[in-house]
Amino acid sequence: MIELRRAEDRGHADHGWLNSYHSFSFADYYEPSRMGYSSLRVINEDRVAPGAGFPTHSHRDMEIISYVLDGALEHQDSLGNGSIIRPGDVQRMSAGSGVRHSEFNASQTEPVHFLQIWLLPERAGLEPGYEQKYFPQSERHAQLRLIASRNGDKGSVSVHQDVRVYASLLRLGESLHYTPPPGRHSYLHVARGELVMNGDTFLTGDAATISDEPALMLRAPHSAEFLVFDLP
Repeated sequence: MIELRRAEDRGHADHGWLNSYHSFSFADYYEPSRMGYSSLRVINEDRVAPGAGFPTHSHRDMEIISYVLDGALEHQDSLGNGSIIRPGDVQRMSAGSGVRHSEFNASQTEPVHFLQIWLLPERAGLEPGYEQKYFPQSERHAQLRLIASRNGDKGSVSVHQDVRVYASLLRLGESLHYTPPPGRHSYLHVARGELVMNGDTFLTGDAATISDEPALMLRAPHSAEFLVFDLP
């Protein structure tokens, strides 16, 4: 079964310095039917104005993944980590028993556009942690590149949950197949472009919950960048 979730049905908040779309209930956007999907709790598509950002704030008991589409995102946290995340980088922060961090646009002239993803951890009170890895376009092109998994398989960042997160880039007319593992759930999020999955067309920001589907055929009529989640 495939349930489409259109981009225009997401929550939206425009704070001037931040323009954010929420795939699931978040902050002032509350929709009881969209509190997450399996262990996937949040996908926010954020655009942050030049020089602006999120001042230091706290998180706990959440696995947080940042995936930059355009621009550069500067990160600082109470664990002593500091970095700049650019397209191709995947950052994982395990909030665990508690961590404080800030996120700012690293540019004074260009906006930053990124996805922030929250996954529920397998248990509460874990030790906080941080990891960042780079996945070039060549590794994501015309294939599902594993970018996050429980054990850090195939060079992915590790998360404290039984999930596998894949990223892919397809160019004009390219396609690939994905066979969901039996008894699992899947979630598709189109970061940008146009994608056809099993006959349904998805545009930027569109998504789908997927269960009991034996196979997924993914094709780009023009080009597409998207994420696929394998969830318990």
